[in-house]
Amino acid sequence: MAVKEYSFLVFRFDPEIDQEPHFEPFRLKLDESQSVLGALMEIQDSLDPSLAFRYSCRGAVCGSCAMAVNGSLSLACKTLLSALPPEVITVEPLPNLEIQKDLVVDMEPFWEVYEKIQPWLQTDGRSPEKEYQVSEEERSRIDQYVNCILCASCYGACPVVGRDPEYLGPAALAKLYRFVGDVRDRRAYSLLQEVDRQQGVWGCDTVYRCIDVCPKEVRPTDGIAALRRALAIGKFGGKR
Repeated sequence: MAVKEYSFLVFRFDPEIDQEPHFEPFRLKLDESQSVLGALMEIQDSLDPSLAFRYSCRGAVCGSCAMAVNGSLSLACKTLLSALPPEVITVEPLPNLEIQKDLVVDMEPFWEVYEKIQPWLQTDGRSPEKEYQVSEEERSRIDQYVNCILCASCYGACPVVGRDPEYLGPAALAKLYRFVGDVRDRRAYSLLQEVDRQQGVWGCDTVYRCIDVCPKEVRPTDGIAALRRALAIGKFGGKR
C-alpha cells in the first residue's frame, strides 16, 4: 500500500476548558492500509496527546471505537484510509449521546435502557438432565442478534432516540428479541408486554438507519417487527 498525506478534521470539546465544540485540523503521512483508529492513535502519539477517544480490541469485536467518519457511523478500527478521500477526513463522536471529551461520549443512557430489557436467559428454575437442545432452524432465528457487539452505532443513528430520550432504542429491542426468540428462554410473557408502548416497540419509525450503520449486519428493525407481531397476537412461541 502507498503512503499518502491525509488531512483530518477532528471534533474537539473539553467541557473543562472549552465553551463551544470546534474542529481541529491535522495533517500527517500514513500508509493507506491504516485504519481511522490507527490514524487517531498516530495523531495522539505524535501531534496532540490530549486527543481523547475510546478503543480496545482493534479488531471490530468490542465496539468501543464507534464514531462518525465523513458523516457515516462506523467502527474506526474497521474503516480503512484506502476507502476514504485523503483530502479531508472528518471525525466526530456518536450522535444522541452527551460528549464527555472530544470523541468520547457518555454511554450510560445506552446501558441503562439495555439493562431494562433484562438481557439474559431466564429459566423456569428447572435444569435439563444433560443440556438444552436447540435445532439449526431455531438457532438461525436469533443468530444475527447474537452478533450484536453493543457498539451503539444504531442508537446514535436512530432518529427516535434523537427526539425521545425515553425510547429504548434499536440495540436494546433487538437484544430483547434475541432472548425471547431463544427456545431456551422462559421469561414471562408479561415481561414482553413491558415494551408494548410508544417508548418501546411502537416508537420505531422503521426508516432502517440502524440496519445501515450496523458493523455486524444485524437488522434491529426486523427484531422490533417480530416483537410487534408477538404483541399483536398475544404470544411469542410458548409464552403468553
